[in-house]
Amino acid sequence: MDIEATIAEMDMDKEDADRFRRVHAAAQTLFGDRLTRISTPGGSYRASYRVHLGDVTAIASCRDNFRRTRVEAFALRKLGAVCDAMPRCLGLTDDVLFQSDAGQRRLNVAMFEEGDAARQQIAAKSVEALFSIHRAARAEEMHKYMPPLGSTKAWVTRVVNAVRKLEKQGAKIGKGFNRFAVFEALSVAPRQFVKWDCRSGNAALDDSGKLRWFDFEYCGLRHGAEDFAWLIADESWPLDAQTMFDMVRDAYDPDTPGTRDAWLDYLSLYTVFHALQRLQLMQSEVARRGWKSKRKVVARDDVGLHPDFALQLCNVAMFFADRSRLTAPLVPMFDEVARELASVADAA
Repeated sequence: MDIEATIAEMDMDKEDADRFRRVHAAAQTLFGDRLTRISTPGGSYRASYRVHLGDVTAIASCRDNFRRTRVEAFALRKLGAVCDAMPRCLGLTDDVLFQSDAGQRRLNVAMFEEGDAARQQIAAKSVEALFSIHRAARAEEMHKYMPPLGSTKAWVTRVVNAVRKLEKQGAKIGKGFNRFAVFEALSVAPRQFVKWDCRSGNAALDDSGKLRWFDFEYCGLRHGAEDFAWLIADESWPLDAQTMFDMVRDAYDPDTPGTRDAWLDYLSLYTVFHALQRLQLMQSEVARRGWKSKRKVVARDDVGLHPDFALQLCNVAMFFADRSRLTAPLVPMFDEVARELASVADAA
C-alpha cells in the first residue's frame, strides 16, 4: 500500500499521520507481505485501525498510554486463549496492539437497526458474553494479576457527590438520602475481573452472529456487577430497565462470588450512580455541542446527545433507585429531570 497517498487522501493532520505511519510500520513488521491495506472505520482521529491481511482482517490499537495497551494485551493473551467472547491477541509491536477482528457490525448499531425480537436475542448474547468473560477470568486467576479499579476514597466520593451537582441545578432529593451509607456500600473490595467500559459500542457481531466484547484497555478488578451496569446504563441502549434486570438475573452465573441477591442489589446501586455520571456527561456535552440525531450518535459511537437517550437514562436510574432504600430518595430527582427532558424530546 502507498501509505503517503493514503494519508494525503484522508487529509490527516500531523498527529494522525504520524500514528498511521507507526501502525503501518508495526503491521509490516508483524505480518510482512500479508498486509494489503489499513483502513480507519472510526475515522482517522481514532486510535484503532482495521488491518487487511488478504481475506482476513485484524484490529490495531495505537494508544497514547502504553501501560493500558500492555494491560489490554496481557488480558487478551490470558483470556482470549480460553474465551471466545473476546478477541485474541495477535501481537504487540512498538506498543501497537494487534488483535483478532471481533466483527464489523457494532452492538450499538445492531440494537439501533433491529426490531424488538432481534434486540432481545442480541441483548441476551451480550449479557452471556460478559458472564463468560468473568468465568474465564476466574479460571485463569486474573485476580492475581490485575490492578484494582475505583478503590480509592476519592474515587468513590466523586461518584457519590455527583448527586450534589444535580441539587445545585435545582433538582430535589427525597428525604432520607444518606451519602455516608451509600459511600460504604459502593466501597467494595476488588475481587472480580471486570472489562470496564461496557458501552454497547465496545462489542461487535461477526458474520455468523457471534458477539464479542473488545477494548479491554481499562480492565481490572472490582465487584463484577459494574460491567453490566455499564451496559444497562448506556444511554443509547434501547431495552428498558425491567427487561435488562430480568435478563441479567436469569443469566446470572452461580459461580460468581457471593449470593445472587446480594450481587443484584449491588448491581442496582451501582447502576444508579453510573447512570448519574452518564447523565452529567451528556449535560456538559450538550451545553458544548448541542443535541444530535440518534443515527449520528450511534454511527459515531458518541455520547448520547439526544433527549430521548437522556430520558432513557433517567428511566433506568429511577427503576434501579427504587430497588433500594439507599437510593429510593433519588427517584424524585431523576423524575424531575425526566419531566424536563420529556418536554425537550417532544419539541425535538
